[in-house]
Amino acid sequence: MISVGVVGGSGYTGGELLRLLLKHPSVKLSAVTSRTLAGTLISESFPNLRGVTDLEFASVDLTLLGKCDVVFFATPNGVAMKLVPELLEAGVKVVDLAADFRLKDPAVWEKWYGQAHTCPELLEEAVYGLPELNRVAISAARLVAAPGCYPTAVTLGLLPIVEAGLDLMGPVIADTKSGVSGAGRNASVDLLFCEVTESLHAYNVFGHRHQPEISQTLASLSDSVEELVFVPHLVPMLRGIHATLYLRVGDGSEMVRGLYEQRYRSEPFVDLLPSGAHPRTRNVRGSNLNQIAVHQQGSQVIVLSVIDNLMKGAAGQAVQCMNLMFGLDESLGLAAVAQLP
Repeated sequence: MISVGVVGGSGYTGGELLRLLLKHPSVKLSAVTSRTLAGTLISESFPNLRGVTDLEFASVDLTLLGKCDVVFFATPNGVAMKLVPELLEAGVKVVDLAADFRLKDPAVWEKWYGQAHTCPELLEEAVYGLPELNRVAISAARLVAAPGCYPTAVTLGLLPIVEAGLDLMGPVIADTKSGVSGAGRNASVDLLFCEVTESLHAYNVFGHRHQPEISQTLASLSDSVEELVFVPHLVPMLRGIHATLYLRVGDGSEMVRGLYEQRYRSEPFVDLLPSGAHPRTRNVRGSNLNQIAVHQQGSQVIVLSVIDNLMKGAAGQAVQCMNLMFGLDESLGLAAVAQLP
């Protein structure tokens, strides 16, 4: 059994991670930390886990975590980088669900996150945890940076076209929508029911921290995306990401549908829908699935990409990476069918 620790298990992503790990056939959950809830039962914060675990939240103890085979960080940005070097030194593998190791350039990290990186020497080693792109590297990694939710939906939606290096005319526009759980579990007036319900709004236009993450990944594949316009929106639903991607293709425009069919034919968690289909976030809720639909009219291509932000956009993808890191079937523990209604 793989001994697993979770640092920061009290948020929505942490709770989803615990739900998956507690039912994973190859995992023993050994330690779960929370800065504010140490000493309380996990099931008090997550009633859905009542009868599933009698573990309590604990304070961060590197001696205890150092005995684990792998530690997940579901913490605010800037926390993992202070603890990861010591865990790696102890031989522990790490999957960070925050952004501490996603950006390769420490200067870019400091610009977007407002603090200096404490272990920049690990940025190049960290493997970006998108299995559909980096499966082999993840399998050999000791440090994985799990992608953000928006970057997962946008990157998978664009991957076949960008990898093929098709000639793109003009900017790529990523019009994205997220459920409220993507903002975390902390109390905030802006996230109160009365503030969010029956409303939709854009936020962080030209200023969202996922912009450089998406751009970095696309630039590593080809120079076809000269400009990315990324606009996130908050919608009044609990969970889900919907990315509508607008682009115009030049040479090779007749190949677009075939590129997606070929690229995702063997991917266990990417479902390419039939021509003309329109995916919905409810179709993937509670699953690790990414549903994609490709629409084309002449040179204009519109790609629709949906995921559950807490699953393929966070905890589910992190478990998928763990499976690869330990030589397991990457689908292990992730077979749940989406929840309807």
